[in-house]
Amino acid sequence: MALLRLRAALLGPARLRGTGIPWSVLRNYSSASAKEKERRSAVCERTELLEVLKARVKQLQASNVPEVMVNKVELAPLVNDKYQDPLWKGGAPSPMEEQPAPRERGESPAQPSGWVEKLKKEVCTRQLKVERKLAIAASQLAVEGQAKAKTKAKAKAKGKTKAKAKANKSVKKPKAKVDAASIWGPTGSRSICAHRKPRVAAVKEGAKAQRPWRAPEEKESNHRKILQQTVQSSLECFLFLQQPEEAETFLLMYHNSRSKRRLLNVDAYNIVMRSWARKGCLQRVHRLFSMLVSAGLQPSLDSYAAALECMGRSQVPAKAIQRCVKQLKNDGFVVDELFQKCLFEEDEKEKVLRAIRIVQPKYQLPPPPRPKICKSSLLRAFYSRKTTMPYPKLDFSVQELQERFQQQLEMELDNTVTIESVESTKPLTPQAIKARELLATLRSQWHDSILRALQKSKHNMSKLPMASGYNILYPYLCLLPDEEYVAIMMQVLNTLSPQGESLAVLARDLGSKVYNRYVTQRKLRSRQLEKVQEVYKGYIGLLARDSRPHKYLPREYWEKLVVEAGFGPSLNLKDCSWPYVILMRLGMHLLELLVQAVRVPRNILNPRLEPRLIPVLYHIYSFRSTWQVGLIKPHPIFSQLVSNAAETTLTFNSSVIPMLCPPVPWTSPHFGAFVLNDTKLMRFVDGAVQHQLLLEQCPPVNLHPVLDALNQLGNCAWKINQPVLDIIISIFNDKGNEKLDIPPPVSEAPRPPAAPGNSATGNKSHKQELLLCKKKAAEMHSLRMDALYKLSIANYVRDKVFWFPHNMDFRGRTYPCPPYFNHLGNDVTRAILLFAEGRPLGPKGLDWLKIHLINLTGLKKKNALRERLEYANEIMEEILDSADRPLTGRKWWMNTDEPWQALACCMEIAKASRSPDPAAYVSHFPVHQDGSCNGLQHYAALGRDLIGAVSVNLMPCGVPQDVYSAVAQQVEEFRKKDAEQGVKVAQVLQGFISRKVVKQTVMTVVYGVTRYGGRLQMEKRLKEIEFPEEYLWEASHYLVKQVFNGIKEMFSATRDIQNWLTESAKLIAQSGQTVEWVTPLGLPIVQPYYRSKPTVLNCSMQTLTVKTFNGNQKPDTVKQKNAFPPNFIHSLDSTHMMLTALHCLRQGLTFVSVHDCYWTHALTVDVMNQICRQQFVALHSEKILQDLSKFMVEKYCSPDREMRALWQSKLMEQLSNVPKTGTFNLKRVMNSTYFFS
Repeated sequence: MALLRLRAALLGPARLRGTGIPWSVLRNYSSASAKEKERRSAVCERTELLEVLKARVKQLQASNVPEVMVNKVELAPLVNDKYQDPLWKGGAPSPMEEQPAPRERGESPAQPSGWVEKLKKEVCTRQLKVERKLAIAASQLAVEGQAKAKTKAKAKAKGKTKAKAKANKSVKKPKAKVDAASIWGPTGSRSICAHRKPRVAAVKEGAKAQRPWRAPEEKESNHRKILQQTVQSSLECFLFLQQPEEAETFLLMYHNSRSKRRLLNVDAYNIVMRSWARKGCLQRVHRLFSMLVSAGLQPSLDSYAAALECMGRSQVPAKAIQRCVKQLKNDGFVVDELFQKCLFEEDEKEKVLRAIRIVQPKYQLPPPPRPKICKSSLLRAFYSRKTTMPYPKLDFSVQELQERFQQQLEMELDNTVTIESVESTKPLTPQAIKARELLATLRSQWHDSILRALQKSKHNMSKLPMASGYNILYPYLCLLPDEEYVAIMMQVLNTLSPQGESLAVLARDLGSKVYNRYVTQRKLRSRQLEKVQEVYKGYIGLLARDSRPHKYLPREYWEKLVVEAGFGPSLNLKDCSWPYVILMRLGMHLLELLVQAVRVPRNILNPRLEPRLIPVLYHIYSFRSTWQVGLIKPHPIFSQLVSNAAETTLTFNSSVIPMLCPPVPWTSPHFGAFVLNDTKLMRFVDGAVQHQLLLEQCPPVNLHPVLDALNQLGNCAWKINQPVLDIIISIFNDKGNEKLDIPPPVSEAPRPPAAPGNSATGNKSHKQELLLCKKKAAEMHSLRMDALYKLSIANYVRDKVFWFPHNMDFRGRTYPCPPYFNHLGNDVTRAILLFAEGRPLGPKGLDWLKIHLINLTGLKKKNALRERLEYANEIMEEILDSADRPLTGRKWWMNTDEPWQALACCMEIAKASRSPDPAAYVSHFPVHQDGSCNGLQHYAALGRDLIGAVSVNLMPCGVPQDVYSAVAQQVEEFRKKDAEQGVKVAQVLQGFISRKVVKQTVMTVVYGVTRYGGRLQMEKRLKEIEFPEEYLWEASHYLVKQVFNGIKEMFSATRDIQNWLTESAKLIAQSGQTVEWVTPLGLPIVQPYYRSKPTVLNCSMQTLTVKTFNGNQKPDTVKQKNAFPPNFIHSLDSTHMMLTALHCLRQGLTFVSVHDCYWTHALTVDVMNQICRQQFVALHSEKILQDLSKFMVEKYCSPDREMRALWQSKLMEQLSNVPKTGTFNLKRVMNSTYFFS
């Protein structure tokens, strides 16, 4: 180790230059220019030191210390790419450059000499650790030495084979047409020889069990993986464009370069094989097989599928197919696996089968595997066929559902939906008519201008040869018709805010829109849509009221129909996702074209100005916190034109609108939700891929509970509460109402004050006020547009029944896919949603409506349900007045916590109470049951914490326990003691400590809030109650400390569990690994927090920093440890919700959730409450913490005690030390009225 460092010191930069790194790059890392004089003055000293070092090297060489490369300095070239492929500019170093020279034959690892012992005393602690790791690795090198005789024999045999092949090659044969049979003949067969592992790899394996950090070579693997994905996505583009020649040329540029070949894997070769297979060019496919083998890769099933598809398309002798099949079997594959594991598009499956039947005429497709049943103990009864009930029907006929499916399909095929804005009721003025005509003319000109710019850009790119200077974006700009790219850019232009938008956000939006349209086109091209239509036609039979009942879940029935459909393309397309970097590059390129092409006459609004063209969009910089951010901002002329036009239409992507038919059921991580729009099962941060990989590696049967729960949530049909919507729209168009959470228009924003005189103080304060006014206007515009989108979408579907397909985040928490308008929205959004299915209220339904209304007011939180019901009956006059005269009466509903939901509930109660028989009244209204500080409920149940369980209503009580009031009371006791002892801040706080002050901090402690974050929360609450400002910081610091102490005292087991989770995550992250676990339902979870070095994209407008995520990056220890407790609890609350959803399905209930708030009909509230409690008890009856400990020990700790490093022993001790539990009897939850209420 030391020897290598000395050599590096002697050889200097010249040695590094020898590895292919240009001097210009090294110079960029140097600070020599700033210290030139000092460097020159030290030349004499360096010369003397050089002589000493040379002597030291000779001493070390004499000691015969074995050389092993452990750490290697790697410098990434800094390039100004201008959208050019980064792979052309200093590709990844070749394997030859990374490996040290192999040891001579017969050399064995020598024992360290005495000189090495002296050296160990001189080096730092970190070097000592490395030496100890290498000592363990040396034992494996000794084993390798014993196997050298075998390696030598293999090498001789290999030499003879090569000589023989060379001799055969030297015999010239007359040129003739290549017989297809010879391709798969004996001379064409592959031979895979086992290459000896490079010495570095052996060292890595030996040290792996001992060291927590990853090998240095993996530092560049993230960059390499991005480049690898870039190559594959580019090849997929050529495949889609039906350009096999270009695809092969592109592949050859990497294959022919030893340094770049490592960026190719078998999938890259397979893509090009598929391109040629579709053309029936068997010679080209054979050539690619040979290239694949020469690259040291082994053909996969997809390789053989491409070869057999090609044979099925062309006339080839049976012998060629026979030899191909034989080779497939020699590689350990089975013919049946081709049809069980490969994904096919178009007619590929039929062609492969045709080739197989040429040599095996009686061959039949393998029978579909028997459906596997989930064996989770929590769902054994749910999946038991003995208890299976027929799936609930929707109130639609087969014909109606088929028509709705066609409407949804047409909407998705159009990609965008243009709807009427709710502002359209405003009268049309002459000024607006003129502005609209002007905008229409300008947009027509901009369309033509953008089209020309795009075509010119593509033309320039097409001239560049692939060998050098090739622009990696070119194939991505050819996937769609030019008109579609222009339409995407125009859509972004039309929706741009007057305040501008972040350059990165716009680039991502543009790139994503292109990708989504490409996926849609690919589904059409592969004929996947045809198969979806066919299967959905049968799937309707499960849901329609006029079809026979089926004892299948939606996922099971869909899978059954797919099997029955037989031939055709696979519904799961081969992965064609684009790297995030490519997505951003493409978006940046389109954005630059847009900025350059779109111009407007300067005098268009003022004829007196000079008539010249100016840009419509400007690129500016702004500061957000301490970060400098690039913005694209429209010119005020354009903003004024749009404002004057007061256009009455809004254009959205089709994925933003709720579905007009029941969603396609989730059957895998790749398939479900919308008919065509690409949707991920799991949401994750842009650029992260770990979650998707984890889902793909998970056995499909383990995901069944999660998929079935998402399908159950998505199959709930909704409709609009039209009377409430109309009232909201009327207030929205009448300058809004901030108290009722309806944002006013920007015209109501505060006006900036007039400019003062020349005083410096006046100018400074004026600037501050001006900035505040601008900030307020920007906030008002954002809120106004958000409300406009929600209300306009709601108005668009006001006469329709619709559905919200669901997916989840990486913790398993579920969310509707349409982002703007859904039941997870604010009070306004929830108030205008009703269940499409109605159910009679029954004997207790009206009472539940009244209790629900009082819950929405927030007035009787500490009272029993009976008292809330009595209060509702007392104020019945107010309720009826609110329902009859919401805007002209006494307006009681406006003074509640959730005014719009309260108004909607008042109207429902009025209708029910006035009906002849309230019990028979058919209600569509959702009634909510909310968890009582649900995070603390899970902690208390995990720790069987008796005091904590009482505080969060796990124990039966006559009245609801309020944990926030309890903590406030505890903090007040602490304050009194401190005040008596003369603590000034405690005395000042007298009369200021209340439930409201501590609530947010108590609520978020369970989700990992730190003392710093808690202090900011306290400061905000104290400001609201006009606390003396001079004591604000000290008081908030004091309060957060006391709140944490109060919680620790009340929830001792909770803090123990939280500390155990935090410390475990800290040690795991310090070992260089991310925290992973599996929920009780079998969902695998990984925390996506890494210390990622961002990728810098150099574009003509500005450099853009893009974060990329990869499993080989070092984890962010702070985020990993702080996030683990809240994320783990979130995964438990999502598990509880999914269990409740599935068992409600078995009972025939309508069920949806907003995390820990469960919704159902008034009729079925009691049944849902019972199921909710049963599933909570069942969930926490599992050994959750013990199972977590066992999983993590198996994953992160070596099973071999002798091979276990010190850090692993410490980690194992921590993971095994599961916190002890208390005495709380979990079954008491079953009788707790206020657990969910």
